[in-house]
Amino acid sequence: MKSTKSIIIIRGGGDLATGVVQKFHRSGFKVLILETQTPTAIRRGAALCEAVYDGTAGVEDIISRKIKSIDECEGCWQEDVVPLLIDPSGEVIKKLKPDAVIDAIIAKRNLGTTIDMADITIALGPGFEAGADVHAVIETKRGNDLGRLIFVGRAIPDTGVPGEIAGESSRRVIHAPVAGIIKHIKQIGSIVEQGEAIFRIDDIKPGGRGAKSVKVQAPLNGLLRGLLREGLQVHKGMKVADIDPRIDIDWRAISDKARCLGGAALEAYLFLKYNKQGARYIVK
Repeated sequence: MKSTKSIIIIRGGGDLATGVVQKFHRSGFKVLILETQTPTAIRRGAALCEAVYDGTAGVEDIISRKIKSIDECEGCWQEDVVPLLIDPSGEVIKKLKPDAVIDAIIAKRNLGTTIDMADITIALGPGFEAGADVHAVIETKRGNDLGRLIFVGRAIPDTGVPGEIAGESSRRVIHAPVAGIIKHIKQIGSIVEQGEAIFRIDDIKPGGRGAKSVKVQAPLNGLLRGLLREGLQVHKGMKVADIDPRIDIDWRAISDKARCLGGAALEAYLFLKYNKQGARYIVK
């Protein structure tokens, strides 16, 4: 049985957060995911937040299950399942008193995480100041500093430019050209060619005067590894799809970046738990 003193609450269940969940779950902690009513993960095949819509979700060796209250947590943990609760504001944190709260929403801004939520608080990416908002911040920008632990200061500000994969950066991420409802033409996991229509965006009020549908084409050849769930409402400029030029990857697997961030979060937790006086390791 897992220790009753080892509860870790992770805010967010997207693909990067799932990498964090896996590391803590495999390491024997009781993990609880907190999500919103309508998660907008692009890499749905590798995101445990899909349990919000389907009741359960599986990524690699982990299963998450949507629950209605924290009373169901213990049953999930006994079954080696990660419970997921819709609680975007973190109301249950005070009730559960977890060992740590990890903000893995990756919103590029702080959506309400505070340093006093738990003895150990960790956040991924821009929008947080280590030592003020949380105890530690983890760098999420691809490159030499990816996964670096920051105990004083902030992560690199969001540049708005996606990290490079196989020579592609901005072109591989697709944003909605208009607002509306997303409808799939190609399915996530499909191999697509440049210029091929992969999804469309319909007017929010179909059938109305001047109603129209806008088809969006693939900007490059590759694997459609990310595609927003069909039927969701999007706003203009919203990230809705992701094409990976490497067609031989498993789109349902946790990414290298997510694994790196998961390991960094586990390292940060252990450091803060057992080396709180280790100031010589804390650098700006």
